[in-house]
Amino acid sequence: MQVSILAGKAAMLNEQICSAIDKRLISGRQFCGFTGLSGDAQVSRQFHGGAERALHYYPREHYDFWHSWFQGMGLHSTLPLLGAGAFGENISGVGLAEQDACIGDIYRLDDALIQISQPRSPCYKLNARFGYDFFSVLVQGNGRTGWLLRVLETGEVGPEARLILQARPHPQMSVKRAGDIVFNQAFDRGGLQELAALAGLSPSWRQKADDYLFAGQVTDWSQRLLGPK
Repeated sequence: MQVSILAGKAAMLNEQICSAIDKRLISGRQFCGFTGLSGDAQVSRQFHGGAERALHYYPREHYDFWHSWFQGMGLHSTLPLLGAGAFGENISGVGLAEQDACIGDIYRLDDALIQISQPRSPCYKLNARFGYDFFSVLVQGNGRTGWLLRVLETGEVGPEARLILQARPHPQMSVKRAGDIVFNQAFDRGGLQELAALAGLSPSWRQKADDYLFAGQVTDWSQRLLGPK
């Protein structure tokens, strides 16, 4: 499967929010290290980047859905933004979506070896990026979030790279199912127990599942989705 590789620099989305969400196609080969691409910036490192969130994949076919949705809402000024890189993804391709990809999937990406670590958690910066206050809520609710990856083996990747599945250790846990258990269900004890024990899932998501099981309820996501009050 051929994919495009993208990277971005930090810039202001508005007067208060700085982000590197606007990714562009790289012009030459870049080194993919354990924390991501050499030419890629990550802002707010508490929530973005690091070894478990080194790369972000977003299915390119989702852009047709969003194009229709923004047109239906009459938000025509946003339409020019809707292309590969608009959701902050480093890897953009067609033929692999959240219901197809699984937590723990290992892929060869040119010279690098990468692994799906967790679904992407939409945040309020998407609202600022696309000019709609509840856009992050919609992205989370419909499951078109994309996913994050860790780097198992470093190496160079080119602007048009090959993504080849090497192993699927957890075929029962798609990215879509993992996201729904955490984000879109009131309290799924069985699903949370699965996540808490899932070796391929990022430690922060396994801890999240443990915390929910201990509390007997899920978290209020409003601050992440809508921003600080």
